[in-house]
Amino acid sequence: MPNRILITGANRGVGLALVHLLAKTAEHIYAGCRQPDSAEALQQLARSADNVSVIGLDVTDAESLTQASIAVEGGLDLLVCNAGVLNGYSGLRGSENALTSQAMAAFADVLATNIAGPLFSVQAFLPHLRRSDSAGIAIISSHMGSQQHDAANAYAYRSSKAGVNNIMVTLSHELAEEGIAVAAYHPGWVRTDMGGANAHLSVEQSAEALAQRFEQLNMARTGQFINYDGSGLQL
Repeated sequence: MPNRILITGANRGVGLALVHLLAKTAEHIYAGCRQPDSAEALQQLARSADNVSVIGLDVTDAESLTQASIAVEGGLDLLVCNAGVLNGYSGLRGSENALTSQAMAAFADVLATNIAGPLFSVQAFLPHLRRSDSAGIAIISSHMGSQQHDAANAYAYRSSKAGVNNIMVTLSHELAEEGIAVAAYHPGWVRTDMGGANAHLSVEQSAEALAQRFEQLNMARTGQFINYDGSGLQL
């Protein structure tokens, strides 16, 4: 398991579950979130675990990313790009997809957070990843980003996850010569604010499965879209 890990979007859901789980074995976890002062569960964990540092981190804000990179000491073995937003599941006639400036701004926010956010995070923390002998980048995507679907809803979220999958592939090509592996992961249908109460997996089950996948991340798997159970997914 990687020894030094940074997780974005670590204040709730799968991100928080990953911090809980990985802190049991990792040398150090940097847990990033936009509003650390109000992240009560994460702060409580950090108070009880001396290998967890909570840092302010907005993946769409250049200054926030710069300051977060400064806060990280030494190298990173794994960057988990988990921060993400969802603005609804409706189709063309849903209220969140109405032709208004507010709807357009919400759509743009999803794209900025879910597509550009992981890229900007890699840019910010790449100097730390380069200090590891076997660095990896895990991008939390979704099967909803696959082009192999027949759904007619969630335009912003689906397009954002398709976009970040493309980012992942592109990063895998650029970073291959440095030996930094990059992959995208579907965490499963998880009982979170996004996934809802009827989802199949608890956050703990998803985190456990993802942690096993992260341990398997190497140059042989770089550029791949991987399900939480280890099977391959189509881009």
